[in-house]
Amino acid sequence: MTIFTDVEMSPKDPILGMTEAFVSDSRTEKVNLGVGVYLNAQGKVPILDCVRQGTQRYLSDLKPCSYQPIDGLAAYNAAVRALVFNRNDDLMARAVTVQGLGGTGSLRVGAQFLKQLNPDAKVLISTPSWENHEALFARTGFTVESYRYYDANVGLDFAGMLEDLNAADPGTILILHARCHNPTGYDLTAEQWVQVAEVVKERELVPFFDMAYQGFGTGIEADGFAVTEFAKYDVPMLVATSFSKSMSLYGERVGGLTVLGNDADEAARLLSVLKVCIRTLYSNPPSYGANIAAQVLSDPSLRQLWEAELYQMRDRIKAARGDLAAKLSGLPKDFSFVTEQAGLFSYTGLNPDQMRAMRENHAVYGLDSGRICVAAINDDNIDRVVAAIASVL
Repeated sequence: MTIFTDVEMSPKDPILGMTEAFVSDSRTEKVNLGVGVYLNAQGKVPILDCVRQGTQRYLSDLKPCSYQPIDGLAAYNAAVRALVFNRNDDLMARAVTVQGLGGTGSLRVGAQFLKQLNPDAKVLISTPSWENHEALFARTGFTVESYRYYDANVGLDFAGMLEDLNAADPGTILILHARCHNPTGYDLTAEQWVQVAEVVKERELVPFFDMAYQGFGTGIEADGFAVTEFAKYDVPMLVATSFSKSMSLYGERVGGLTVLGNDADEAARLLSVLKVCIRTLYSNPPSYGANIAAQVLSDPSLRQLWEAELYQMRDRIKAARGDLAAKLSGLPKDFSFVTEQAGLFSYTGLNPDQMRAMRENHAVYGLDSGRICVAAINDDNIDRVVAAIASVL
């Protein structure tokens, strides 16, 4: 007998475990709509031209691969902070950004940071939310509860959301999806964001934005509206960002955590605490992906090219939504809502049994929650996806 003898097998991750099952499936016509990855019209993860050019520039003046500072590449952090706050000098002066290991790593650093500052706080996540939100904050030691967000009959349950936020205790950490809500695809309007900001201010809640899909909704500036709007209310705020999707840098784990304080002095003190959290988690972040992203964000020509390529990806997803809704029209279930959603995902309203039947009988893989990745649909597989959905209704 050892300490390992009674270790039980942990359940597979609902998303990555789905990918494992997809890879092991021998059927050649299989379709993976489970993982949150943008695929081009040929079903491939693209290499953006802006990234290709940024990589060439970086490699042309390659420097020794020494340790980075604890908080990461300074040029990258400055560029991310400018992106998050739309180049607002006042906000940038009282905020601090640290390089994170993708969006997940950035959320994890933020969770550790908040646990140190307010260990007894509760965390509220939307119902539903990205599967890793609950696990990540619970593993950090927080009690995680939920606020209403989605209703199968009406879509966005904004009235329920406001009621739950108004009942939250001061200091509660509120996880918000800035744009392209994962998994539902339903977003708040600008007017609704203002109402939420007012509740956050009145109830003294701590908003923590997960902004992994900036640019996939309407545009970079428009998709950052919630963050810049909340900043007007002078509330402590955290923002986790990622360039996995928007620059197709999935494997490089390029993310960031930005924390907004009251002034530059407070921001400096916040940075000192963040650096202690990072030092005890992974010491310091990798350099390669951050250097590429910094090249793209800081050079005007590459930045312009990036935005153009990002919006092409966004428009392809919108077109796929339209095609899917059109091909599903006439079925017993109305799927017109697909075009009302935004971002990579659609919450189909299909139940776990229906999703399992699609996998088993048609090799069309989606999550048991009913979430599918619209960005994985193309001309070659859409008819198979439609047939699979039709067969389970």
